[in-house]
Amino acid sequence: MIEKLKQIIENNTGRTGIELTEDTLLLTGTGMNSYELVQMVCSVEDEFDVEIPDKAIKSFKTVGDVIRFIERNQ
Repeated sequence: MIEKLKQIIENNTGRTGIELTEDTLLLTGTGMNSYELVQMVCSVEDEFDVEIPDKAIKSFKTVGDVIRFIERNQ
């Protein structure tokens, strides 16, 4: 799952070679801005067939937070 998230983040930011672990901070660790984060969330919803409410997005701090949300809601 982490590789798929890496691909989504790279596609939405135009950056390549991003190193991700579950502890990577979404904004500072990936270089994403808040707009790119919203784009990433939309891509995650499409890719993993989940709906992510705004409240959940605000709780996402790390890549692991996103993974755990997907695992709980698929």
